Amino acid sequence: MPLVADMSSDLLSRRESVQKFGLVFGGAQKNLGPSGVTVVIVRRDLAERADKNLPSLLQYRTEIKENSLYHTPPTFSIYIVGLVLEWVDAQGGVEGIEKLNDAKAKALYDAIDSTKFYTCPVEPASRSKMNAVFRVAGGDEAIEKQFVKEAEAAGFAGIKGHRSVGGMRVSLYNAVTLEGVTGLVSFMREFEKQRG
Repeated sequence: MPLVADMSSDLLSRRESVQKFGLVFGGAQKNLGPSGVTVVIVRRDLAERADKNLPSLLQYRTEIKENSLYHTPPTFSIYIVGLVLEWVDAQGGVEGIEKLNDAKAKALYDAIDSTKFYTCPVEPASRSKMNAVFRVAGGDEAIEKQFVKEAEAAGFAGIKGHRSVGGMRVSLYNAVTLEGVTGLVSFMREFEKQRG
């Protein structure tokens, strides 16, 4: 069976050998560029195996034949992807970005793991380096709401967890700086001093 992966969250965040996949799909809006661009890496033999009765616009073989120009491409978004790739190259390429992402994830997870006030429900070997989740004060909803409110006031937006799971979710995508993460860690330590 061919291995298929949705790499929307980690595309271009780390080195990955695509040869083992039959298809890799990724929305660019996480690490590679703005919404509107999608990256698909597909083995040609898989594209050719698709049912011939599928409409042309749903066929990867159509995109291959037309050099990804079957539809009008989102040219501005593609231009931005080009700028992002230049920026990645200036950071030392994917290897440099991976080192930076490792440092950001380590800083945040070390802060979470160094105290009982913050807890991560994911075992260390399975933790995402792109989206870190954690609970505050054992999942106390009032304290977590206060954490989100004060974090937003301090300039850390969008960290409220998923509506059905709760907790916190911190995205560490390529554009997030190490300084931003260390600032969040400082905020977390200060918040714990006041509430812990």
